[in-house]
Amino acid sequence: MSIQIFLDTSDKDQITTESSNPLIKGFTTNPSLMRKAGVVDYKTFCKEVLAVINDKPISFEVFSDDFSVMEKQAREIASWGKNVYVKIPITNSKAESSCLLIKELLSNKIKLNITAVYTIEQVKEASLVLKSETPAIISVFAGRIADTGTDPKPIMAEARKVCNTRPNVQLLWASTREAFNVVEAESLGCDIITIPLDLVKKIQSFGRDLSLLSLETVQTFVRDAKLSGFFLDL
Repeated sequence: MSIQIFLDTSDKDQITTESSNPLIKGFTTNPSLMRKAGVVDYKTFCKEVLAVINDKPISFEVFSDDFSVMEKQAREIASWGKNVYVKIPITNSKAESSCLLIKELLSNKIKLNITAVYTIEQVKEASLVLKSETPAIISVFAGRIADTGTDPKPIMAEARKVCNTRPNVQLLWASTREAFNVVEAESLGCDIITIPLDLVKKIQSFGRDLSLLSLETVQTFVRDAKLSGFFLDL
């Protein structure tokens, strides 16, 4: 596969275990994943992760809702490692655009991951300030778009066209829901896809013989029925 696989997790054990997996080209985190993983000390967690991940890109997100504080957080986070991308949401929680902050950070050579992007209008808005040579990522939440009943593929295809005008910008398919999304994202020209660990394991079975898989499925059903002690009084 030409698409880069990034593991989406804040589980430190997963990160450590998968750090040497050649299939995994990078890592992404966010405040919600950190909370789910029980992280309470943001800086300590990030520093511990960076002690393990120092040669692959990893994204850590700002967590303030105030742009002036976001900027300070971004500068601090970026200082922790050359492989760090700072996640900046496309807006704050008041629907105020982050583009001026994005422009300022890029001018200071801080690598960014523009996150929580859902619409092609947001992709175009971000692209207008992504004129720096500093590397940046636009993360479009294709999986969550699909959750609304909207096909994300036309949006991703259009986003690819926009990103093609910015050679420093990579397009990322985010919030992946199933293994086949990797195939879809690659076919659309996405540079990166973020996936949870359970889907990494499924990807490793790509190309398996379907007839054999059918047989194994039936064998599993028979085994589990026996283990459950099922019977019918016929």
